[in-house]
Amino acid sequence: VQLVESGGGLVQPGGSLRLSCAASGFTFSRSRMSWYRQAPGKERELVAAITGAGGSKNYLDAVKGRFSISRDNAKNTVYLQMNSLKPDDTAVYYCNVRLDRDDYWGQGTQVTVSS
Repeated sequence: VQLVESGGGLVQPGGSLRLSCAASGFTFSRSRMSWYRQAPGKERELVAAITGAGGSKNYLDAVKGRFSISRDNAKNTVYLQMNSLKPDDTAVYYCNVRLDRDDYWGQGTQVTVSS
């Protein structure tokens, strides 16, 4: 299993970023995919998740209406579109998949929201 995130960076408050996670080594189209984040000194938290066919999505309350998770099963890629970014969104963002009770993580991508 391999998960490779990209798309992080430095953005001003109110700006947007789109994160991508390229997946391999498992049946992507049948797997629920998630984005987590971890800010310095805080626990890792679930930001958004999407089912295999994309029919069901859920979000952390703090990002509802601003973030959108999507997937392209033809490309084995899951995305996180982040709009109206706030300084509190600053964190390392991780892609996750759980397979047979085992969690797999990408290396993470840093998102910094600052003026």
